[in-house]
Amino acid sequence: MRVILVCALLSPLSLSHACPKECSCNSNTKVVDCRGRGLYDIPRRLHPDTQELYLQDNRIRGLGSMAFREIPLVRILDLSNNSITSISPTALLGLRTLQRLSLADNSLRELDKRLLGPIRSLSHLDLSHNSLWGLPGVMGDSLQNLSHLGLAHNRLTRLDRSLLEALTHLDSLTLRGNPWRCDCQLIGLKLWLETYLFKGGVVDEVLCSQPEDMRERDLQKIPYQLFHACMTTSYHYLFANIHHLESERLMRGHTHGNHAHPSSHTLHVPMAMGEGFGGGGGGGGGGAGGMTECETKQRQRPVNLRHAIATVIITGVVCGIVCLMMLAAAVYGCAYAAIMAKYQRELKKNEELAAAQGADHATADEKEPLENAIA
Repeated sequence: MRVILVCALLSPLSLSHACPKECSCNSNTKVVDCRGRGLYDIPRRLHPDTQELYLQDNRIRGLGSMAFREIPLVRILDLSNNSITSISPTALLGLRTLQRLSLADNSLRELDKRLLGPIRSLSHLDLSHNSLWGLPGVMGDSLQNLSHLGLAHNRLTRLDRSLLEALTHLDSLTLRGNPWRCDCQLIGLKLWLETYLFKGGVVDEVLCSQPEDMRERDLQKIPYQLFHACMTTSYHYLFANIHHLESERLMRGHTHGNHAHPSSHTLHVPMAMGEGFGGGGGGGGGGAGGMTECETKQRQRPVNLRHAIATVIITGVVCGIVCLMMLAAAVYGCAYAAIMAKYQRELKKNEELAAAQGADHATADEKEPLENAIA
């Protein structure tokens, strides 16, 4: 009787962690395979020691709060090729050991900046084949250990530079298949790509969709001369500490309102400090509405007052030096001419004096024989 009672008490516990009937489980490798089972939701009664969960090729439409609280030790989570349109900001809460996350081939339009907040071990993130307009710049703080980022085939027109600069361990990046708008707002991406490739990073291509004259051209191969109309140059990007200013601005925005749209936290750096290099924050195309579009058209660069004043001062100093040199040359020439004239006059006078003395000696010599003859 006691044995039956103990078995009755333990059976619910064993069933609570049994393999879901819709999936196949391997207790040795701790892998749960639920691929292609027509699931509409995350299966329940998953074993807490599960380390790999494959849910691709199903019909899941959304992820609720703490959707994976039963498997806190999961390292690989594949949700690709579903119909996911929304993800709760706390859907991944508790997954501190997650290393690989795939949300490819879904219908995501945006990601909340808090989604990956508690995850610091993520090394592989695939967001390709969605409808993302952009990624929040502050999300980069959670992706510092990321080695691969897939953003191909979305609706990105620009990308936040602060996000890219936070990816210090990134080895590969996919960006193809996005409608990139190659104007002044994308110079930051171009400059970052050059540095990234120089350090050995791998990226596919960034083909421009707009403006029309740059359509189907690779951003990496477009010369900087075509961006000459932009207000800033690469020197602002290389030497100004813009990233520090962005971090302070983003922290202030996070303090004043955590529920604002991701694009509302994008730093709008003044044009004199590098507005052309900023990305569209969390709103890609939508966030660009409040920015002044800087088309790559032929037009004169604006005059910088301080540069103009400095140019005038330098020109005046150079002209003054030249004038002094000319004056010194004129004085030297006049002095030389006066000395030579005086020398010529003295030389001529000496010659005349010598000639007169020679005539007097000749006359004296002629008179001496005559006097002797008379004597």
